[in-house]
Amino acid sequence: MAFEQLAVEHLAKNYGDVAALVDCDLTVAAGQMVGFLGPNGAGKTTTMRAVLGVITIDSGAVLWNGRPLSPDHRKRIGYLPQERGLYPRMKVHEQVAYFGRLAGLDRSVAAERATRWLERVELADRRDSLVQELSVGNQQRVQLAVALVHEPELLVLDEPFAGLDPVGVASMQEILRDRAEAGAGVVFSSHQLDLVQDLCRDVTIIAAGTTVATGTVEDLRAEAPSRHCTVVF
Repeated sequence: MAFEQLAVEHLAKNYGDVAALVDCDLTVAAGQMVGFLGPNGAGKTTTMRAVLGVITIDSGAVLWNGRPLSPDHRKRIGYLPQERGLYPRMKVHEQVAYFGRLAGLDRSVAAERATRWLERVELADRRDSLVQELSVGNQQRVQLAVALVHEPELLVLDEPFAGLDPVGVASMQEILRDRAEAGAGVVFSSHQLDLVQDLCRDVTIIAAGTTVATGTVEDLRAEAPSRHCTVVF
């Protein structure tokens, strides 16, 4: 069944005495781009890791089309972590193709997709370079190609614009718009609020592990005089 909606419901996660998530809700539909906002330590990365199954949750649910998220569903998600998730001594094309294989593509398809996505992120000329030889911004482009190589139905991106120059930011924006127009759901965190406003109709705001606001940018602005929420970035 094609992706229709991801729903994160009442997630809670503790690390010892520290509550990383208290009551987090987040919804992303097919073709929708959602900005996931909050200060450092609010729980954005923890939420994304819970969606990917990188961590277990203490309570709550992560649902794909209304059903518990399964390992098969997770293969249909593209993830860009905030921390670098690449092998520094592996060649760029080899690496992107390798992650395609991990996502279930056969060898020839993974290689073809790696070539195509490296062209799309404007790194075709660096395909035989080692990742560690690239600039921070170009490593981020490789990370995006890795997230896209299997052409997932849902993109979960943690600070995708970090380290990019203005040309890289514009390229990333174009790719995300294209994926949403093709029907993929996209959720990304960012401290660059101008980019969120430019890309997203919908936002979810989290603070201290709890979702404190969700809705369209216009609706949240309209509510501002009667609803006050201080979030420091």
